[in-house]
Amino acid sequence: MLHIPIDRDHSSPVYKQIYAWIKNEILQGTLAAETKLPSKRTLAALLNVSQNSILSAYNQLIAEGYLYTKERSGYFVKTIHPIRPLNVEKKLDPKLSETRAKSYRYSFSHMGVGASLFPFQSWHQSEQKAIRDDQELLSEINHPQGIYKLREIVSNKIRHTRGVICEPEQIVIGASTQWLLQLFLLVVAENKPFAMEEPGYHRLTSLLQTMRHAVYHVPVDAHGMNVEKLRETPANIAIVTPSHQMPTGSIMPVSRRTELLHWCYEKEGRYVIEDDYDSEFKYEGDIVPSLQSLDVDEKVIYIDSYSKSLLPDLRMSYMVLPLGLIDVFKEKGLHFMQTTSVLTQLTLARFLENGEYDKHIKRMSKYYKEVRAKLITALQKRFGSFVRVEGEKAGLHFLLHLDTEEPIEAIMERAEKMELELYSIQRFLHEQSGSAPTTLIIGFAKLKPEEIDEAVEMLYRCCFPE
Repeated sequence: MLHIPIDRDHSSPVYKQIYAWIKNEILQGTLAAETKLPSKRTLAALLNVSQNSILSAYNQLIAEGYLYTKERSGYFVKTIHPIRPLNVEKKLDPKLSETRAKSYRYSFSHMGVGASLFPFQSWHQSEQKAIRDDQELLSEINHPQGIYKLREIVSNKIRHTRGVICEPEQIVIGASTQWLLQLFLLVVAENKPFAMEEPGYHRLTSLLQTMRHAVYHVPVDAHGMNVEKLRETPANIAIVTPSHQMPTGSIMPVSRRTELLHWCYEKEGRYVIEDDYDSEFKYEGDIVPSLQSLDVDEKVIYIDSYSKSLLPDLRMSYMVLPLGLIDVFKEKGLHFMQTTSVLTQLTLARFLENGEYDKHIKRMSKYYKEVRAKLITALQKRFGSFVRVEGEKAGLHFLLHLDTEEPIEAIMERAEKMELELYSIQRFLHEQSGSAPTTLIIGFAKLKPEEIDEAVEMLYRCCFPE
């Protein structure tokens, strides 16, 4: 007979207590296979509960496969291989334990944006219009490359702003630059050796290596990736950031761009992936057209993201494939589901179409330019001849070269203790060196103008402790 303890003061319903007890006994092997259980009436009388409680427990156990019934014979235990006692406590390895993201007093992060200035009301209006007018698109699985309307708008937009010549059919929408590169690797670039900028974006290097691609790190100079050094590698695909090199901030001149394209044209199967992040913000002169705009032989894969111009959490990037790769992509790539929500795509389409995006970029460019100028002035005033600024003409970060005997590790440790979010160039170097320069990546998108003087003072104390 089943002696099931019932806690009538417990918040859990009686039938769930009966279900849990029987389930546990079966999994531990105490109730063996083919054991006949008491009838509903018998067990209800024994436990002093309603027959409905017994029936509910038995039905749930049958639904999960622990019991079965024989006509006019009753309920029986199914054959189940015991796994372990259910009361064994599971413990997470301490090294896997996650903590909340640290809150900093001030941030020099190169990864953030000025979210407080985002036009949430205008975005919400675009979203509401999408919900009202495009419910049919919201109710179905859409094209793996993204909503055609958005691709069409993006195609027209980048033609006028970046000189990118493409058709909507060449555009692939995705949740991030990393995802689009991963998709490119899976579909087009199997087993290709890659060249990455050094210093450069370490997350893409990690992705390439994780997917078992050979990666060659090519040094950058004041003009971008050194093409002569690139020629010394067996790489077939080079990933570059010509509009605002990450992290040096240099802008690749046309002479280096054409040299890079000629490297592509010299051998069949070579390509350049142009990561055009941060291209919306340039503070001196006009915006430089994309590398893709110079490409006459369809060898440039153009990738850009809305994470810096809008918000990182919107998860919206896009890739423009050369015409020669469209057939290959459509043969293999259309099996992958779209990773950006349809509602976000439709909202962005309206945000671009109604001019709100252009207004936002114009407003943010003016704001970032003022913050950048004030920050550089404050740094030069406080640090004097002990600092040199580089790569400040575009984007949302620049380099700060320090003339100090302090080890970079000590500077970073002090910054952490003082709740100052700070990053050094070391995180972008593939090979760490004891002779590496003491250089910081100074992002200014998350700094408010009124915070600059105090943040700079804290930075000075990190670099030159008394």
